[in-house]
Amino acid sequence: VEMVATLGEGDGASGDSAAGDPDPVDVRAAVMTGEVAVTVGATGQGMVAGDLVNTCSRLQAAAAPGSVLVDEATRRRSDQAIAFEEAGEQVLRGKRAPVPAWRALRVVAERGGIGRSDALEPPFVGRHEELRLLKDQLHATGREGRTRLITILGSPGVGKSRLVWELQKYVDGVLEPIFWHQGRSPAYGEGIAYWALGEMIRRRAGITDSDDPETARPKLSEAVNRFVTDAAERRWMEPRLGALLAIADAPAGEREELFAAWGRFLERIAEQGTVVLVFEDLHRSDPGLLDFIESLLERSRAHPILVVALARPELLERRPGWGVGGRASIALHLDPVQGSEMAALLAGLVPGLPAQALAQIADRSEGVPLYAVETVRMLIDDGRLIREGDTFRLADPAAPFAVPASLHALIAARLDALAQDDRSLLQDGAVLGRTFSLAALAAVTSQDQGSLEPRLRVLARKELLALDTDERSPELGQWGFVHGLVREIAYGTLSKRARRARHLAAARHFEAMGDEDLTGLLASHYLDAYRAAPEGPEGDAVAIQARLALRAAAERALSLHANVTAVEFFEQALTVTSDPAERAAIQLRAAEPAEMALGTEAAERHLRDALAWLSAEGDPSAAASAVARLARSLIAASRLDEARELLEPAIESIDDGEETAASARLLNEMARIHLFAGVAADALPHLERGLV
Repeated sequence: VEMVATLGEGDGASGDSAAGDPDPVDVRAAVMTGEVAVTVGATGQGMVAGDLVNTCSRLQAAAAPGSVLVDEATRRRSDQAIAFEEAGEQVLRGKRAPVPAWRALRVVAERGGIGRSDALEPPFVGRHEELRLLKDQLHATGREGRTRLITILGSPGVGKSRLVWELQKYVDGVLEPIFWHQGRSPAYGEGIAYWALGEMIRRRAGITDSDDPETARPKLSEAVNRFVTDAAERRWMEPRLGALLAIADAPAGEREELFAAWGRFLERIAEQGTVVLVFEDLHRSDPGLLDFIESLLERSRAHPILVVALARPELLERRPGWGVGGRASIALHLDPVQGSEMAALLAGLVPGLPAQALAQIADRSEGVPLYAVETVRMLIDDGRLIREGDTFRLADPAAPFAVPASLHALIAARLDALAQDDRSLLQDGAVLGRTFSLAALAAVTSQDQGSLEPRLRVLARKELLALDTDERSPELGQWGFVHGLVREIAYGTLSKRARRARHLAAARHFEAMGDEDLTGLLASHYLDAYRAAPEGPEGDAVAIQARLALRAAAERALSLHANVTAVEFFEQALTVTSDPAERAAIQLRAAEPAEMALGTEAAERHLRDALAWLSAEGDPSAAASAVARLARSLIAASRLDEARELLEPAIESIDDGEETAASARLLNEMARIHLFAGVAADALPHLERGLV
């Protein structure tokens, strides 16, 4: 199907072959399935013969230019992945009876129907140049054996995910080995360290969301063994991959060693074929994931790895230098679809709709395909649009034809039109995120799974939710919103009271699972429950749970050297902590990752706040440790005079003969000041006194 379409797109519209342009090509094809005679080893002659071959040739001649006809046997074997329409019975020369034929329209899924949805899927229009670029970059990556980055930027609903879906279906039909990986930064629990990368590794290893560590570890080992031949390298790599998936403790070492292990695993896969890494919703990712991708592009530049990043334009606000200066970096900015293309999209989506109605929808959509699709869904929901076979008609052509003015208002109108129970169920799912398991939804709703599933299928028929049926996916069996905007709008309609109850139920469900990888998600649920809680004992109780979860999430991020994420969790923990002693402890813990990720000023702010309370409360040992830690930061920033002014009164308060480990740290930092100043002799007395 794609070959015929591509060949028919040639550059020969003028037909001026004398000027060097090829003549237009009228391409037609036919496919039939059955038994033929094959001459093995034949060269320079036809290898396949038989009645089927002759019939197929005549069916090809009957096809219209730019089309592909198939017989019934072929249609039956491929209709899970290809959309067909009846082409009628074809009277072919040499055949006594007419041959039923079908016209292949487009590829709608991977082989075996993987990824196919029963929801409305409009024809792919207006992005053929972008898709061709993606294909070219894919093959260039494999041919040249080097990394590439393609960033696809666009507003919600403009077609980023659809473009990648078309590439995925294309990859499914390519003969050369291509290893496809896809992961999404979560719509809920933003900032969870390296989540999208973890999804990719889980899928490659066949680890599902329901696998506990004891089940997951052998699967990871098997995946590592499959791609990594060196035993020593496997021993080094596997625990670091396990740390990413929270099924093993992170070995001691710097962040760069984790990055090296994760990248090396992808390199070993790339030695067996081109690796594709699709990062969805990268604008929501934690800073550490962006750092890893940039590191991979540099570290693994001599390997065939294609990174495709999907994001809203705000990614460039978070990371202004994203993709700039890379050896092979391309940014695709998806503009709205043009008017004629939108008309073609609608004509293919709802054939039979009157031209005036099509024009109204196309004009209102402002080039956003999702708006057009949501409009059609709304018209079907409220009975204004009726399907009759393969075509549609307006229930009352004379009735006023009005639709909401914006995409947000359109989706909100669809949700408002739902029955209360259905709308409430969507809101429950929205609390859990873009995707959710039946078990998690049952926990939030306090209903049994058996009663929920039929209701979810009703929402799927209304094309608000979809079920993941891909057996290769770690989210197999999970439900998800058809688009992130649907989830955002459904969540936005919840009252504070409803949010609090649902977030608490979700948090307790994830807490009971005991999965370390979910600490960030758990913390986000408790924090949002606290934000929606009233002041008083109830709010205080939720604050305690939120604080514990946020500190655990920060420690998880620290174990992966995701320092920015760790600081964010620590600072969120401060918002739910009123006890001064605990606030000081959190700020002391936050200081080091703050300095590493954000600089001296960020660390200084936390340390001075902690020091103010420790000094006031008369805890000399803890205060001395805080002074020493702050002095170390100031010295590292070459602010020696400030460090000296901080240390001198603290050292003067040390009683002779009463030196402690904390006072030794003060003396050691003063010695470092003298060493940095080039006066080693003045450092020696402090070092000697600090020997305790």
